[in-house]
Amino acid sequence: MVTLLAKFFKYEELPADKKRSAYGKLCGMVGIFLNIILFAGKFFAGMISNSIAVTADAFNNLSDAGSSVVTLAGFKLAEQKPDADHPFGHGRIEYLSGLAIAGVIVLMAFELLQDSIDKIIHPAAVDFSLVTFGILIVSIAVKCYMAFYNYKIGKKIDSTTLRATGTDSLSDCVSTFVILVATVVQYFTDIQIDGFCGVAVGLLILWAGISAAKDTLDPLLGQAPDPEFVAKIETMVMEFDKEAIVGVHDLIVHDYGPGRRVISLHAEVPAEGDMLQLHDVIDNLERKLRMELGCLATIHMDPVATKDERALALKKQCKMILAGIGESLSLHDFRVVPGDSHTNLIFDVVIPYEFALSDQETTRMIQEKVWEQIGNNYFTIIQVDKKGGL
Repeated sequence: MVTLLAKFFKYEELPADKKRSAYGKLCGMVGIFLNIILFAGKFFAGMISNSIAVTADAFNNLSDAGSSVVTLAGFKLAEQKPDADHPFGHGRIEYLSGLAIAGVIVLMAFELLQDSIDKIIHPAAVDFSLVTFGILIVSIAVKCYMAFYNYKIGKKIDSTTLRATGTDSLSDCVSTFVILVATVVQYFTDIQIDGFCGVAVGLLILWAGISAAKDTLDPLLGQAPDPEFVAKIETMVMEFDKEAIVGVHDLIVHDYGPGRRVISLHAEVPAEGDMLQLHDVIDNLERKLRMELGCLATIHMDPVATKDERALALKKQCKMILAGIGESLSLHDFRVVPGDSHTNLIFDVVIPYEFALSDQETTRMIQEKVWEQIGNNYFTIIQVDKKGGL
């Protein structure tokens, strides 16, 4: 249905930003329609079968319809253009809509758990009928389809909101299947497990809600960027002009919503080069990153010595010292400032968050190793950096 509608409205011919919003709104509208149909069918089945689990699952579908409304509104609001109060656009509204959906899922899970526990304490017979059986089978098929298209479109447009909706739909498939099994078992064995199955379904829905909340909270809180995206940026920078750019570090990715990323990085350039020519290279690189990755890029030039043999030899020794302390350590912005009585070695050290030693312990150990292996008249001035970005 979604694919046919997308082809009918020619979404693939739209610009990238409008295509993304169009797909998101389409998934929201289809979700509203299908969930309302499922609610009506399950509510009817729950009434004629006297099943708390089926009735609760019906209201879960009604909440899913509400979630689809939130999805639709989220994509609509997120496509607003930047303004004076929001110069980076409104893309994070999509994350907020995903968080709202997760909240609804968690709330419905608690309601279902409460009703199911009451059914365990006060059990009641469940009536089985072919109508109920047929409605539940159709519901499973529809929810599986909804999970499929939400995951597929969510991956296509990189939407955490649609992926959260897909997770919710998949959990609904499992929960409805559990309810179906409980109804059949109780009919043929007279064992009343309706309430217990309701608890199982409630816990499953609760897990789906918490997972969806995590997926939408992480980008709002400032999660580390995708390693593949980082590697792609670093590769593009290093291959852009191998004579002008000799290193890259301090890459930070700011996420203002899907398709609204701002990146900043430091590019090492030869200190002996023509600064005007190097500046032109950096400008062209920023333009390339914006055109190919769709993100605003700001690049700071760091001049480094590429022909000073003494500085290069000292840098190599310091790299070996860092490798001896931990293979995950690296350095950049290396400079040598000689003096009459001592020489300062100035550089930045990148220390992973999970490194065994503290920053102070690491820098102290580096200094001690420098005194041991290079000389006691060499002093380090170290700036600690951390891996990752926002």
